Amino acid sequence: MSEEQRRAGLLLRTAAKIIDLILIAAVIEIIPRAGYFAGLAYLLLGDGLFDGRSIGKKLLKLRTVSMETNNPCSFKDSILRNSTLAAGYALRIIPWIGWIFIVIACALEFILILGSKDGMRLGDEIAKTTVLEA
Repeated sequence: MSEEQRRAGLLLRTAAKIIDLILIAAVIEIIPRAGYFAGLAYLLLGDGLFDGRSIGKKLLKLRTVSMETNNPCSFKDSILRNSTLAAGYALRIIPWIGWIFIVIACALEFILILGSKDGMRLGDEIAKTTVLEA
């Protein structure tokens, strides 16, 4: 991997996801009924926007790419890689169960990133993607 295409660190990836989650929370507050579904759609499709960048990744100059082709993340890849987080988000409307699932999914993803030599979370393993610094 060239110097230009360095894998993104955990701190940058986490900050980008937090920015995305703040955007989702803002949409839910502004338009409560449609905001939930808009947030779910953004969570699933976000990494396929802007040439492999969600808004959080775009702000932090990160890009999600396919490991097989080195092309920017497609909408299909984005759905695959974010399905674990989206499942927790979708279940959050069920009291306690949804929040517990979100905490478990995030903890599992975090542990997998720390334990992976390539810094890949479960979603990256499923979709065969990686996050690079631009």
